[in-house]
Amino acid sequence: MSVAPRIESLSAAQARRIALVAQGFRDPRHQPPTMRTLTRTIERTGVLQIDSVNVLQRAHFMPLFSRMGAYDVGLLDRASGGAPRRLVEYWAHCAAYMPVELWPVMTHRMRSYADRGHEWFGLPDDPTLPKALLREIETGGPATARDLDDGLPRTRDNWGWNWSSTKKALEFLFFAGELSVARRNSAFERVYDLPERVIPARVLAEPVPSLFDATRELLHRAARSYGVATEFDLRDYFRLQTPGSVHAPQIGPALQSLVADGELLPVTVEGWRRPAYLHRDVTVPRKVEARALLSPFDPLVWQRERTEALFDFFYRIEIYVPEAKRVHGYYVLPFLLGDRIVARVDLKADRRGSALHILGAYAEPGAPAHTAPALVQSLRELADWLDLTDMDVAGRGDLAPALAVEVQQAS
Repeated sequence: MSVAPRIESLSAAQARRIALVAQGFRDPRHQPPTMRTLTRTIERTGVLQIDSVNVLQRAHFMPLFSRMGAYDVGLLDRASGGAPRRLVEYWAHCAAYMPVELWPVMTHRMRSYADRGHEWFGLPDDPTLPKALLREIETGGPATARDLDDGLPRTRDNWGWNWSSTKKALEFLFFAGELSVARRNSAFERVYDLPERVIPARVLAEPVPSLFDATRELLHRAARSYGVATEFDLRDYFRLQTPGSVHAPQIGPALQSLVADGELLPVTVEGWRRPAYLHRDVTVPRKVEARALLSPFDPLVWQRERTEALFDFFYRIEIYVPEAKRVHGYYVLPFLLGDRIVARVDLKADRRGSALHILGAYAEPGAPAHTAPALVQSLRELADWLDLTDMDVAGRGDLAPALAVEVQQAS
């Protein structure tokens, strides 16, 4: 039996294509996408980061669109909001939907949050309020913080994060695993419930893995989703080394265990400053023909240093930058074409006017001649998915004139 040659080094292009395949950008699109398609895509991305910004489409919906094409967002609602529950919300990267089977793996993280105590959330070191809220949800059923506040007024300063004591206590219980999230309501508020009414009984019955095994599992999943990655990349995927992380001391031993078992192969990558690890099951393709708009919170680009190493693409989100100081715009999406990021666009969905506003469009150095028509095709698909009839192009950015011509010709 022949043995595949051991890979010890990769070119920058090989690493880029490995990452794209690992993230699902070479998977065939199903027409129409089904729950099986969604499940396959989540197996690629590992998690879906949640963010409240809705200037275009909420963050957790976008990576699915980028890989699956136009799909019924009800698929994600069904997967995360009812039986048979496939996804559940937890602090897995940031706030994120994760596969429900990861609940036992996150138990050590939950316990570490519980051990920090209520003061960590700005509450008095007094269990009275959290215990009362648990009893209220146990007897009264799923509820939002607003439901349990009983209409208490809250200010909207500090970027909307001026939480009531009720909200702080519920978030503490959520982080500590004493509450779960049954769903999000129409106002995008968490609807809290007891874990035993959210997590399937078969998952709750699973034994809690050791801290070492839990850390190893999360590193393994990160490596599978990235394809090739540095240790920093792998640690960051499930936020294993944030301040106070219970996983931090286990990262080195768990990583070496994956190497010793042959699941990860140490490699060097052209242009990368740090050593890297290659997942043993990766595909190393000669070509990847992708075409996708990427959310700022897409796993392909959410780690900005990695994005620059893979694509030679410097990317920063400018939501919190004062308008006069923004370079590219408020909500800017990279455009992936082939195996390169060739452009970026600042987008806004005008739902009342049924229009997709292209507020800025910028080409990257070396962008191919067909960038504008390819981008318009993706923008049209996005507009149709969002039920927006029209598209218009503002004059900002070097790619805007060509884009305007293509939009006009396509209309």
